[in-house]
Amino acid sequence: MSSLAFIHDLRFADLPAEVVHQARRCLLDLIGVAAAGRRTELSRIVHGFAVRQMGASEGGARLLFDGRRASAAGAAFAGASTIDSFDAHDGHALTKGHAGVAILPALLAVADAEQLVATGLVDGREILTALVIGYEIAIRAGIALHGSVADYHTSGAWNALACAAITARLLRLTPEETRHALGIAEYHGPRSQMMRCIDHPTMLKDGSGWGAFAGVSAAYLAQDGFSGAPAITMEAPEQAGLWSDLGTRWRIGEQYFKPWPVCRWAQPAVEAAATMLASGPIAPAGIVSIEVETFAEAVRLGAAVPATTEAAQYALGFPLAAFLVRGRLGAAEIGPEGLADPAIAAMTRLIVLRERAEFSRQFPAKRQAVLRIVMADGEVRTSPVTTARGDPDAPLGDADLKQKFSELTDYLSEDRSRRICETSLGLGAPDVSLAALMDQVLAAEPTETGRRRGRPAIAATG
Repeated sequence: MSSLAFIHDLRFADLPAEVVHQARRCLLDLIGVAAAGRRTELSRIVHGFAVRQMGASEGGARLLFDGRRASAAGAAFAGASTIDSFDAHDGHALTKGHAGVAILPALLAVADAEQLVATGLVDGREILTALVIGYEIAIRAGIALHGSVADYHTSGAWNALACAAITARLLRLTPEETRHALGIAEYHGPRSQMMRCIDHPTMLKDGSGWGAFAGVSAAYLAQDGFSGAPAITMEAPEQAGLWSDLGTRWRIGEQYFKPWPVCRWAQPAVEAAATMLASGPIAPAGIVSIEVETFAEAVRLGAAVPATTEAAQYALGFPLAAFLVRGRLGAAEIGPEGLADPAIAAMTRLIVLRERAEFSRQFPAKRQAVLRIVMADGEVRTSPVTTARGDPDAPLGDADLKQKFSELTDYLSEDRSRRICETSLGLGAPDVSLAALMDQVLAAEPTETGRRRGRPAIAATG
């Protein structure tokens, strides 16, 4: 199937049952991360910016967990930036980045702005189908771009094409208009340097907010007759093999899900610590040194004591130290509470990171670490070679994702959290309402009295 036919002709009935199930899992996880991300300072800033600078002349789309409106492109920008702000969203090893972070906000924004649900033009099955299309386009575009250019770029550079594709489908563009939309999105997608963000963690993050904005904008521009050069990641002859299995190989099934809200590169070391703690307690006060052997990119995350939430998420030493001190790694640990914890800071200073050349050669297909902890009494505890849970070969089960969702939405009422969870995992069934799900996800945050546990917002600095 050609890429243009795949974008416009794929139907829900064409999707294997396991692909539908995976799409629902992705949907639930992304919504949960968006809910948690909505508590960050980054999200507060981009939501306000979208309302002020990206407003719609009429109608528009509701912002995630906000209720205010912006243009479809503005709402997609704010939503993708919000998911990106809380680094717990799904990803794909070979893209070295994230697809769903941009796809879901773009999908909801266009459907809401165009009133496609209210008019009956889009239902739960169509949303799931478009979500799958987005993942299949984004993952292949990401692999193609990484394989054809020298720079290591952020996810927005290639998930922009997926946002253009699904917007073109929802707007019912012609194949020629869609081809222009894809070309515009590829040309204007943010080709920003990922390692620059690793070396200097700030609110720039992974570029997915601008990827969503570029992709949605590209489709609307193409609808108005704006032309674009061919998308070379999709049309170059040397990429033909990568796109030849659309509709037969479902790369959405290759997604990983994160147990913790930090960079995926740090998670093998945290997983090693979790395995150690599960086999027997480790008294934090008795630790005298910690060594992590891992791949070069993970070493580059560093072991400095961070001052901001962004630096805490793009680190290896700090999240590992937080887990060793507290036995958990969540919103509290990467927020002001964890940043101000002297015990975590002291533990971070004990950590040394070393590259193992073998692990670097196997990256990105494998992300591995070995953890070695030396105790004051002379005991040395060494982990086996460890990868992070959540990869396809060590997946998080449905129960794990539900528990993660519950924790991510702990400031929502139990009823709202339960309804979102049930609707997400049942979307596409005849008795499950897409309109109800969108109302729950796009409504304003609860008041203090409406929250379950009233977790405070995650500030940008400690």
